[in-house]
Amino acid sequence: MDVGNEQHIAETRKEVKAMVRINGEDVNAEGMNLKAYLEQHGYNLTRIAVEINENIVPKTVYEETVLKAGDCVEVVSFVGGG
Repeated sequence: MDVGNEQHIAETRKEVKAMVRINGEDVNAEGMNLKAYLEQHGYNLTRIAVEINENIVPKTVYEETVLKAGDCVEVVSFVGGG
């Protein structure tokens, strides 16, 4: 394997490690605060619940919660109906 290829593989691994898994999809959101991510993606903050690494996140800390590489985030939307 040549040095250029090894460097490319190392960079690719770095990129993968920097991902955040949100609802089963790897997303480049590391360093972003949770509230900003949710607003940017059109979530209605009053009608969702968020779990990070199997811990429910209170709405009062969305803005101060920074997404980190390797986090596993689940966003659940509440839907009314009958």
